[in-house]
Amino acid sequence: MRFPRSFFMRDALSVAEDLLGHYLVRETGRGKIIAKIVETEAYCGILDKGCHTFGGRRTERTETMFLPGGHAYIYMIYGMNFCLNVVSAPKDDPQAVLIRAVEPVKGLELVRENRKGILKETDLTNGPGKLAKALLIDKSLNGCDLAGGKELFLEKNPGLSDFNIVSAPRINIDYAGEFKDKPWRKYIEGNRFVSKI
Repeated sequence: MRFPRSFFMRDALSVAEDLLGHYLVRETGRGKIIAKIVETEAYCGILDKGCHTFGGRRTERTETMFLPGGHAYIYMIYGMNFCLNVVSAPKDDPQAVLIRAVEPVKGLELVRENRKGILKETDLTNGPGKLAKALLIDKSLNGCDLAGGKELFLEKNPGLSDFNIVSAPRINIDYAGEFKDKPWRKYIEGNRFVSKI
């Protein structure tokens, strides 16, 4: 069951918390991969010094963040790893939620094929670059509709159980001044796929 568009038309902090426990789905030519979202980070737009759109910065790379909530913002870091973000808030309010870690639920054999040589199960998807490789997420999916798309989308978890949410500082944003310590990383307490405790 898909989320309504209105789910994404909210601030990044709300979406970051409310995505936890729900599913990221990737349809590939070899089958479907379903993964439970266990860790996120909120990037809160033009006032957030950790956000790509801080100060209203609008570039070819960040243009996707200005779309209405529910689209994918995908960029490359370190020249080798892709990161998947869920655009949130209305059009031209450029906020996004980084998906930092997921737990494979279906299609584990495909995940293992996509992450050849990785032996420890948690190391398959316990980081943004790792999960992108595991789910074959790259720049070709930038701007895709995560609410109504077919290749990459988000679904509600009908069996969502109770869990505690931990709030912690975001990772690798030392450049963000006073914003680097904001507790805008959210993760499911005790989940073994969380990238960093």
